[in-house]
Amino acid sequence: MMNPIRQFSPLPTRMLSSMFVKLIFPGWLSFGWISFSGLSASWFAVVWFAAGGLSPGRLSAAERPPTAHAFLVAGPTFTGIIDEQGREQWSAPRAGARDGWVLSNGHVLVAWANEVIEFDLEKQSTWRYGLDPANGEIGSIERLENGNTLISELGANPRLIEVGTDGQIAVEVPLQPETENVHMQTRMARKLASGNYLAPHLLAFAVKQYTPAGEVVQVLRTDGDSFDGREAKHWPFTAIRLKSGHTVVGCTYGNRVVEFDAEGRVVWEIDNDDVGDIIRDACGVQRLPNGNTVVACYGAQKGVKMFEVNHDKAVVWTYAGPHRAHHFQILTTNGEPLPGKPMK
Repeated sequence: MMNPIRQFSPLPTRMLSSMFVKLIFPGWLSFGWISFSGLSASWFAVVWFAAGGLSPGRLSAAERPPTAHAFLVAGPTFTGIIDEQGREQWSAPRAGARDGWVLSNGHVLVAWANEVIEFDLEKQSTWRYGLDPANGEIGSIERLENGNTLISELGANPRLIEVGTDGQIAVEVPLQPETENVHMQTRMARKLASGNYLAPHLLAFAVKQYTPAGEVVQVLRTDGDSFDGREAKHWPFTAIRLKSGHTVVGCTYGNRVVEFDAEGRVVWEIDNDDVGDIIRDACGVQRLPNGNTVVACYGAQKGVKMFEVNHDKAVVWTYAGPHRAHHFQILTTNGEPLPGKPMK
């Protein structure tokens, strides 16, 4: 994937990135976790190519085109970036990834069952972690603000680990998945602003919050009366802690996404009755800055593979291309990069 900025000038990358962005997007000074004064050419290349070119600009609601997203997909047939026109723009060396992130430096961090690799845009590995042989699978990853990479390992020693840039384990948190079924122990674990960790345990029907010492301090359950018991298979896959203290959970085979308040009450949800029977295994979920929710239908062999729904439960975007998503990251909307760290 060629860096488009290189076509315009041989100026140093950092200087050119700032100048070029201000030229094309003069009204943008910064967004979220990326300052344009220090924007890397690699990140801008991802945004530029993923968006398919220039932003449509600041349009009124009547003039605004239908919603279009570029996104990173981690799935069984493709792992890479798909642009707003549905075209494959960048691909990892192989498919079958479990989790993935486009980082602020433009690199792509990908987790497979046996390893985690950070790639630059030329697909060169810049960092790697291999699964501990004592365990069976890697479940999820997250690059943290301190530079460590959070990894969930499933197996005889289920755990969360923070791995430093030197490849050494800096933090280890034992998990309590309540099953010896390795594949079904844990999915999209994330670190919270408090320093604790959030881990969805599928067969425990529980999203558990852990301290760094491994103490469970909160449990959100997905097998109560409002979930029709365990027979409904509301296995928690994704758990997203919002700034409000609410938690959004994707419930896989239950074909349902719920939002819990801080006391564990369900305050918002969607299921197939709300969205026209398009949910097929609600795995990856992302809450967008505008409050909308994007859901991956991992079990969909045809038709809609991902969709976006607003708070009123109206579907405002779908992806029905060839690739299923285990998880994903929305990168742009109608040519504009999403602000802030992704809530996924």
